[in-house]
This record gives sequence, C-alpha cells and structure tokens, in this order.
Amino acid sequence: MEGDAEERQIQARFVTKLKTPYKVPATAITIPANLTRLGLSTIVSSLLNAGNPDWENQPFDFLIDGELVRMSLEQFLLAKGISAEKIIEIEYIKAVVPRKQEEPSLHDDWVSAADGSCPRFILTGCYDGLGRVWKAAGLCTHMLEGHSDAITSVSIIFSGAEDSFTVATASKDQTLRLWKGEAMSTLVGHTQRVSSVVWPEHETIYSASWDHSIRRWDVETGKDSAKIFCGKALNYLHVGGEGSALIAAGASDPILRIWDPRKPGTSAPIYQFCSHTSWVSACKWHDKSWFHLLSASYDGKVMLWDLRTAWPLAVIESHEDKVLCVDWWRGDNLVSGGVDCKLCISSDSSVQ
Repeated sequence: MEGDAEERQIQARFVTKLKTPYKVPATAITIPANLTRLGLSTIVSSLLNAGNPDWENQPFDFLIDGELVRMSLEQFLLAKGISAEKIIEIEYIKAVVPRKQEEPSLHDDWVSAADGSCPRFILTGCYDGLGRVWKAAGLCTHMLEGHSDAITSVSIIFSGAEDSFTVATASKDQTLRLWKGEAMSTLVGHTQRVSSVVWPEHETIYSASWDHSIRRWDVETGKDSAKIFCGKALNYLHVGGEGSALIAAGASDPILRIWDPRKPGTSAPIYQFCSHTSWVSACKWHDKSWFHLLSASYDGKVMLWDLRTAWPLAVIESHEDKVLCVDWWRGDNLVSGGVDCKLCISSDSSVQ
C-alpha cells in the first residue's frame, strides 16, 4: 500500500447472506483503497444494476472479519493489521437507517414512557398523568385516566393468547396501575427509586435503580439472586441481544453499558458506547437481532447501535429537547418521546 492514496488499489470480493436479487458475482475485482461505505455501496449497486436494469439503488453496510467498516478501507485494514496484498472478502448487508419521519404525535406534557411491543398500537405515558393509546401517528384512540401525577413507565404484558394482554402504568403518585388484573407481590431490596423493570423470562425479573444497582429477582421466592453495581444512578435497562441474555442500561452519564450476566465478573460491562453527550435515559434491543439496539438521551438524540462497531449506525434528531423514552414498533420502526411533548416515529429502517 505504497504511493499516492488515490492510486492505491486492492483486490476485493463482495459476498452476502442476502437472497436474490441482492447477490453480485463472487469474482474478485480491483477497487480503490480509499473507498468509504458510500463508495462501496455505489460499487455494489452498480454490480446489481448490471445484472438487473430495473434495480433501484439503496444503501448498504459492509463487514470485514465480522466488524462493520466505519472508515476508509485503507484505514480499516491498517487498523486491523490486515494485509492489502491478499484478496479482501467484504460482506455487504442492508444499511439500517430509518428513511422516513412521520408527523409527531403531540401530547399536553412531557412524553416520559413508550411501549411499541404490540404491532396494533403504541402505548405512551405522559407527565400530565395520562396514558395514551396511538393506533398510528397522530391517531390517539384511548386515554387512560386515573393517576394523579406524572407517569414514569408503561408496559404491555402479554399472557399468551393473541389478543390477551394487560397494560401497566407506573407514576410519581407512588402507584402502579394494571388496566386488567391486580398486583400480586412486592419485591423489596433496592434502597432508592426503582427506575426500570423488565420480565424477560417466566422465572426471572431484572430491575434497575438510582441506588446504582441492577438486580435479578427469582419470581418464585421474591428474592434478588444477583446484583450488578454500576457506580452511577441507573435510569433504564433492557434485556436482549445474544441469547436474549445481554443487559443494556442507561445511567446518569453519557455511556450506554452492556453486561453479559452469563460470564464471570459481570460487574464489568462487555461493551460501552460513548457517543451521547448527556445522560442516557432509555435503551431497547431489537427483538429479532442479536446486534441492534436503540438509546435515547437528554442530549435530544436517539442513536441506533450495532455491536459490531463502536460508532452509531444512525443519529436521529427528531426532538427539540431531552428524549425520555424509545422503543421499536412493528418490527423496524423507531418510536421516541420527550420533553418537547412529542411522540416521534422513524420508519422504513431494515434490521438484519
């Protein structure tokens, strides 16, 4: 890799796990070493267009040895110690970037919580004490009245049957309301406000607290069976990723942390993402991808992450103030709410 940067060439072969019509010929071709993702995407689109004149260009992402390329090819190969004298195998995947912003759904106060786990609607919680059910952007079909203070958390709990679920809302009025059913037990152990709770499997519940701890609870006994200490007040946690077992959490600093409780020494995160500039208020794994998750922050941004790179795949700036909640909806749509009183929907992303 000597000489002028614009003259350097490498031999590359493009491969993919995508089905037809996304496959290009597997023969090696010569390409400039200074290409970035955009240039590589142009080459793949040209190869696809050569075999299919009706092909419509779309963005791709690229992996070498399982890691996303987020710099020029030349810089990546140098950083990873990969020889440019051999044929480089480059895998391409659909780029995971939302392409469309829906009109925001306005609330009367801060949007503090959102749950998009039901494809039929989005559930939001607001600082005006009301829960709201949205069938689509701007279309509110139900108002859940009963709390006397701001709603801090909402959750849709499915019971197995297709149309059987319970809506739960938690509030600063110190009550939890179930909109079908009633409270069954109380889990005691945290020493400060409990900021987030998830129930990823039948026998286990995880909770996060301002007491700096994440706790794993045994549903049968009601006892905490494991603790992870973060050193910061925790705002949110979610469980997903590989084996639906990784714990992602946002805290009172700009770092999104991820732990693997299956490994010894779980007090140390296995990943830390540091692109936000203020507190991380929420995070959510994609339910069908081991790699992708969202984060929301007081810096007003939503970020889309892939564990295979340290940089965000996308930075979404739909809000004009702090973002307080984020979730996936109907597969690959992103929903978020914040201090600007808006529920925002970013659609048409494509998660592998």
